[in-house]
Amino acid sequence: MKKLKILFFIFFATFLTACQQPNDEVAAAESQNADLTTEQATQQFEQSDAQISQYLDVLDAPSTSIKEKTQVLCHDYPHEYKTNYMPAMLKLAAQDYTQDKMLNDLKIAQDYYKEKLKIECSAE
Repeated sequence: MKKLKILFFIFFATFLTACQQPNDEVAAAESQNADLTTEQATQQFEQSDAQISQYLDVLDAPSTSIKEKTQVLCHDYPHEYKTNYMPAMLKLAAQDYTQDKMLNDLKIAQDYYKEKLKIECSAE
């Protein structure tokens, strides 16, 4: 199931592109993680990837309340992505990823779930 989600995410990220400006949350995370060692970045990435997988499971679970899905989609997932996942990935694979591309990937994933679950996030 996790591989399917990752493949789905990569599929949409590859075919759709957009430009976003970095926000304060991203800038703060990058600054905080600038001195990460490769080992620390690997550990941070693995922990964050596991957390994001849990968030995606919540979004895909039919038994999860719409209130909880909204919290995860609009707040928890993007916060984890921007503050932990993205800085670690940029440290580990800077040659393959940019901040703009990763923010675009996040937007694609969020837009997919917003449409699928009929959720609107306020004050994004």
